[in-house]
Amino acid sequence: MQVRFENITLTFDNNKTVLDNINFTLPSSELLSFLGPSGSGKSTTLYLISGLLSPTSGKIYFDDQDVTKMDPVKREVGLVFQNYALYPHMTVRENIMFPLKMAKMNKRARIERAEEMAMLTRIQDQLDKYPRQLSGGQQQRVAISRALAKEPKILLMDEPLSNLDARLRIEMREEIRRIQQETKITTVFVTHDQEEALSIADNVMVLNDGHIQQMTDPVSLYRQPANLFVANFIGTPVINKFTRQSQSLNQQHDLMKEEWHTLGIRPEYIQHSNEADHLIQAEVKRVDIVGKDQTVHLEFQGEEIIASDLSGNLEEESLVYLTADPEGILLFDKDGKKLDKAATTDVQVGNSDDE
Repeated sequence: MQVRFENITLTFDNNKTVLDNINFTLPSSELLSFLGPSGSGKSTTLYLISGLLSPTSGKIYFDDQDVTKMDPVKREVGLVFQNYALYPHMTVRENIMFPLKMAKMNKRARIERAEEMAMLTRIQDQLDKYPRQLSGGQQQRVAISRALAKEPKILLMDEPLSNLDARLRIEMREEIRRIQQETKITTVFVTHDQEEALSIADNVMVLNDGHIQQMTDPVSLYRQPANLFVANFIGTPVINKFTRQSQSLNQQHDLMKEEWHTLGIRPEYIQHSNEADHLIQAEVKRVDIVGKDQTVHLEFQGEEIIASDLSGNLEEESLVYLTADPEGILLFDKDGKKLDKAATTDVQVGNSDDE
């Protein structure tokens, strides 16, 4: 089922506008992620879809049906929250069957549906246990099973993995992706964790301060951010940002002839150069090696720069000359909007004199 917002604004009684005239369409049968910092409006948007909140103005459509004022129960939406909200006195089977019982489905059909959902979420061997006997990941699977039991048209998940440890989070996001692909149900996954959003979703919608910053596939979001906020919010380590006054930049470099206000370079695109052709000069402060990943922390006159996987022997306090792969150079105007014209300057790659 497709979800469409038309000119949606939500203002609370204290005149605080949480969402400001937003418009978007969520494609049917995809897994979409709402991503943004705390207070950006992502959970609010989810609750508007569910009907738990009503907009101050604008229209919400499921396919071509206006559901703006429709009762939440009639919207055929399944909800999975951060807290699993399982009934402790009920078995796993009874928890999954509960919404079916409330819908007055006959007992035999309820049991069959609960077992079907347990098979889907791979907890069929846990049906007779109580929530207290389950791990966090198993409890989340029960919550997902219960949400899917009534065959909703849309599945909404609000920070569903935030209570799990790191290993379980990875396991469960892979499971959520598998379940969505098997059921083909339109799924909205709310998170503040960019790694979760980028790894799980077909498309990601980035929100900030009640406005949509960008909505696209994860690869495009990373490589072609619409603005400086998205470029800075997406990516670990964070993108390097330079102004025209940055002391680390070579003011004679051809890139300085381009029209831009802020220059962004992701750490993995920074490479060695030589003194004649360099774009950046900086001193090595420290080198962090975690497993196969190497992160080089550099500095020049108080300006911090991060590079990933620079080759060669990098001695602390040594001066290095650097350049960047042209594909990794992002230019932004004074308002933070990415300039459409990519950097076309022939950025030379050379060998550092320090190697």
